[in-house]
Amino acid sequence: MSAARRLPRLGFGGASIGNLHRPISESQAHEAILGALEAAITYFDTAPFYGFGLSERRLGATLAQTETGRAALISTKVGRLLEPVTADAAVERHGFVGADAFDIHFDYGYDGVLRSFEQSCLRLKRDRVDILLAHDLGRQTHGAAHDTYFRQFLDGGYRAMRELRDQGAVGAIGLGVNEWEICVETLQHVDLDVFLLAGRYTLLDHSALAEFLPLCTERDIPVILGGPYNSGVLASGSNGSALFNYARASETTLAQVRVIEALCRDFGVALPAAALQFTLAHPQIISVVPGLADRAEAQAARDLLATPIPNAFWRALRDQGLLPAAAPLPGAASREA
Repeated sequence: MSAARRLPRLGFGGASIGNLHRPISESQAHEAILGALEAAITYFDTAPFYGFGLSERRLGATLAQTETGRAALISTKVGRLLEPVTADAAVERHGFVGADAFDIHFDYGYDGVLRSFEQSCLRLKRDRVDILLAHDLGRQTHGAAHDTYFRQFLDGGYRAMRELRDQGAVGAIGLGVNEWEICVETLQHVDLDVFLLAGRYTLLDHSALAEFLPLCTERDIPVILGGPYNSGVLASGSNGSALFNYARASETTLAQVRVIEALCRDFGVALPAAALQFTLAHPQIISVVPGLADRAEAQAARDLLATPIPNAFWRALRDQGLLPAAAPLPGAASREA
């Protein structure tokens, strides 16, 4: 069985403990990871990019301290190499504040992938990882350089990932991206075990529903859904500082959130509970991975996923055009729709 098939329904998004958008202390990160383990969250997703090694380093140090942690499932990523720099810790770089003193260099080639994997294992204090993902391929990320990096991956990085899987150093391989289109494009060339897609199948963004998820169903490829809160707006709600997909939420987005919030109030539903549960209603999505920054958030995520939500709430979202007709609804609501 592929490592991806063994994932729990709820995972731990490691960008937050890499100081995404705000610094958190070593002790807070440590407590967040321990809190997740106590809440039976045993899958952790991280990447060299998250805090320029900070997330992996913190995760590896904490997981190594407990039996449960040592048995946890980990996904990390390749495609960016870290190079030492002299950096002002207070300056935000690529969205991370107080990150480790490295900068990034894109490399999806054979040697770059092997080097990235080796460095990640050192930070994670492991000799293998369960899932290895090529990180942030895609035209939206790379613009005019996309074709160059994509060819680099197909000609070299993919072969390195397959070799690592064949050697048993990796349990499964795939992509970890924000763009569903690159997943479809990649499957025209190679086979993959799993995708981690961030933010493209949520209460606010259903763009993966029409083409990507049906293709994954046809090819029997499981999907991990990252970013279920779309960077925070589906957790914090429509307050003025809300983020949507790594930037300040637009008034159009906030207006849509306010309509969803009104239905949440009518039915007594917590917005973040709805956000988590909606994503997992699709049968191809096997795990949802919110960013978790402290012990309370980790344990709250477990409770939010288990919170009962009335079937009528989901039908009301669909009736008001907030969910596509083709989107599976959670539980009995889907069977009754």
